[in-house]
Amino acid sequence: MTTLKVWDGFIRCFHWFLVVSIAVLYFSIEEGMIELHFVAGFFTLALIVTRLIWGVIGSKTARLSGLLHSPGAILKALKIPSESLGHSALGSCMVIVFFILIITQLVSGLMSSDGILTDGPLAQYVSSDTIDFANWLHELNFDILLYAIGLHVLAIIVYRIKGKPLVKAMITGSKELKADDSEAKVTKASWPAWLIFISLLVLLIFTWAKEPLTYLFS
Repeated sequence: MTTLKVWDGFIRCFHWFLVVSIAVLYFSIEEGMIELHFVAGFFTLALIVTRLIWGVIGSKTARLSGLLHSPGAILKALKIPSESLGHSALGSCMVIVFFILIITQLVSGLMSSDGILTDGPLAQYVSSDTIDFANWLHELNFDILLYAIGLHVLAIIVYRIKGKPLVKAMITGSKELKADDSEAKVTKASWPAWLIFISLLVLLIFTWAKEPLTYLFS
């Protein structure tokens, strides 16, 4: 067995920042803190866009192409779990589902409106029917997202029982692998990802997030 760094710094922080931001999104909407909800949403938007870009130019285990597996590989993983440098075939499916759900949540939120005081920044560009659909989808999709999170947590517990500490790997960035499964280096320095993320965040702060931030800290 050999210990190999498989998750770069941005991927690990992305994971935990996403956990926190989704928790804040849930808490803020339940408590009627709409300004905080929007700010958390814009933070999540910067995160997910950066993650998608890093999935093209980033570390080997961060690549979006690595999430694509054939139906045969997925069925095989269901029968015979195997070691992998990054996400397994089943794990990749879960990541893709999360990407779809989170992007759906963000886009529908950008087009949502309560019809009184609060509009998403894209609501002014779409029809009232589209806004109504976005409102419905935003609420339904978040419920589905919560179920997906529950399934994800359950899978983590099952894998931990089987001796595969997935959470530990996402904290340390390292995995124990068979020597013949290891490679010299699979991660890159993540400073380009952070530069992209900070640039997007600053852009959002001075555009779409400017008004809710002003209300939040006034």
